[in-house]
Amino acid sequence: MEEESPVPKPGKAVISNPVDISVICLYFLAVIGVGLWSMCRTNRGTVRGYFLAGGNMVWWPIGASLFASNIGSGHFVGLAGTGAANGLAVAGFEWNALFIVFLLGWFFVPVYLAAGVITMPQYLKKRFGGQRIRLYLSVLSLFLYIFTKISVDMFSGAVFIQQALGWNIYVAVIALLIITTIYTVTGGLAALMYTDIVQTFVMISGAFVLMGFAFNEVGGYQGLFDKYMGALPSRTPALYNISASCYVPRKDSFHMIRDAIISDLPWPAVIFGLSINSLWYWCSDQVIVQRCLAGKNLTHVKAGCILCGYLKLLPMFLMVMPGMISRILYPDEVACVIPEECKRICGTEVGCSNIAYPKLVVTLMPRGLRGLMLAVMLAALMSSLASIFNSSGTLFTMDIYNRLRPQASNKELLIVGRVWILLLVGVSIAWIPVVQAAQGGQLFDYIQSISSYLAPPIAAIFLLGLFVKRVNEQGAFWGMVGGLAMGMARMIPEFIYGTGSCLFPSACPRLICGVHYLYFAVILFCSTAIIAMGVSLCTAPIPDKHLHRLVFSLRHSKEERVDLDIEEEAVVKQRETTWQQRREQAETEAAQNGRLERALEVDDPEAAPSFGRLRQCVSWFCGMGAGSQGQAELSPEEKAEELQCLTDITEHPIWRHVVNVNAVIMMALATFLWGYYA
Repeated sequence: MEEESPVPKPGKAVISNPVDISVICLYFLAVIGVGLWSMCRTNRGTVRGYFLAGGNMVWWPIGASLFASNIGSGHFVGLAGTGAANGLAVAGFEWNALFIVFLLGWFFVPVYLAAGVITMPQYLKKRFGGQRIRLYLSVLSLFLYIFTKISVDMFSGAVFIQQALGWNIYVAVIALLIITTIYTVTGGLAALMYTDIVQTFVMISGAFVLMGFAFNEVGGYQGLFDKYMGALPSRTPALYNISASCYVPRKDSFHMIRDAIISDLPWPAVIFGLSINSLWYWCSDQVIVQRCLAGKNLTHVKAGCILCGYLKLLPMFLMVMPGMISRILYPDEVACVIPEECKRICGTEVGCSNIAYPKLVVTLMPRGLRGLMLAVMLAALMSSLASIFNSSGTLFTMDIYNRLRPQASNKELLIVGRVWILLLVGVSIAWIPVVQAAQGGQLFDYIQSISSYLAPPIAAIFLLGLFVKRVNEQGAFWGMVGGLAMGMARMIPEFIYGTGSCLFPSACPRLICGVHYLYFAVILFCSTAIIAMGVSLCTAPIPDKHLHRLVFSLRHSKEERVDLDIEEEAVVKQRETTWQQRREQAETEAAQNGRLERALEVDDPEAAPSFGRLRQCVSWFCGMGAGSQGQAELSPEEKAEELQCLTDITEHPIWRHVVNVNAVIMMALATFLWGYYA
């Protein structure tokens, strides 16, 4: 194998040979081909077709898409980096998900499907009534996407590309965003879920190959355990008055269960605090739940959750352990601690553990396979970003813009959803420098800390809303507001003072920042629940007639539900009727003036036969051709039949038992692995 410089110089491309480039090009051709094929299979011209793939997805695309949407480049870079710095315990973030996806498929999704909703804020609006909770959750979710998902994935993907291709970090980000945005904007959820199948296969196969090379280089599985504790940088940090704790591996590096008070990941915080963050992410976040709402039926959704759960067992072996091996093989770079050295190696003074996985790829793998691994990282980055783009477009379009313009046409909503994605990208790029320096350079800790400050109130309200009928709108709203205030009281000082690192401790007062962020998540969750229940008990309850098929105990109810927002919907319909009347009047006046043909062409271009071919092609490519009007042609009876099909949560008894048995096996396996590495 050709020798490479340990640290690529800026502008030097490590992956530049024809074999690697060919592999990368073949990958992109495969993804684009699958995307185009899926675009031809589905009706992207309707809101449900674009945002929910028509509700016809079977279990294996659901499971693959759940996994690919979750495993972004932030996982490859973040899990490997934290593994290199602190050991195995970070894998608990992944294995915790096996229990939470069970809650998603068996408890949360049945209610969401029975309610017939497209977005999570829409569910809260039906459950509690009013608009303020729906608007609150929509705005907060979009902020969470920017802070914890989009900017993180863009940064981590750019770290890899910077190491592999020698590109400027922002040039790399923009190039990938252009490709990702194109097939997100045009294809809708169906295109994302089908391409996620390709992405998942590429990610897993490529990661297995690298894992094999890494274990072979370090002397096998036992070699990792024998050599990790001695992986120290060669330059003597003592000359710089740096504490040994900043560069010597932790004594509990191979333990999943760590000290409850002084460790970096206390075991009660991992079990309870992490479960709260996971509850928000897996059971109430639009990106994940949207894939389940696209399922053909509830059994397929459950089977998809099981497939995702089994796949979530892999990151320990495919990402965390290779990250630890990278520290063994390249301690001077991955475990650097001297600020000047770290700045030269990776561009930040707080440490370079985030380059652990890219370092393995560019220095360990032979030509051809390097291109495969770059394709793996591109797959992770693009799949995760595309999923977030699509879901954020759904949230903004259906829960914010549609509220501001209730008379907006189907075509207008589709256009707005696509334009919003472009705006979101710009804001996320501007946040990348904050991500780079936060949490002492530990990317995964940054993700979880931000989630711990903002997500627990959302998780608390969804959990109470689903299982406690007594919770009403006043309790839910003030619980979320109180929780947000507490979370911001912790997050804002932390960003003002900085999160700090071993070398540069934060000046944030211990009273505010001294509590571990996962413990803080538990406190925040409980406080939100207490406020919500207290206010609800002091105000009038919601009658059962408004809750049929909106809470778990009434999910199978056949009684007619009286929506709490029915009066508001009547006002919206009245506005739409008035707008339609004005439109018809304008068309009549235009016809009288001899301008009817022009008016129709401007207002309804799909109906005008005098299109140029270029315009027709663009309309089809963006999913706004003739199919976009198909939904409007359905009769009320056909619409009712379609809604009944989409909200049906009955299951075939045999297949219900099959998925239940598999769920038990999945959780038993997760419990065994937790115990084995405890």
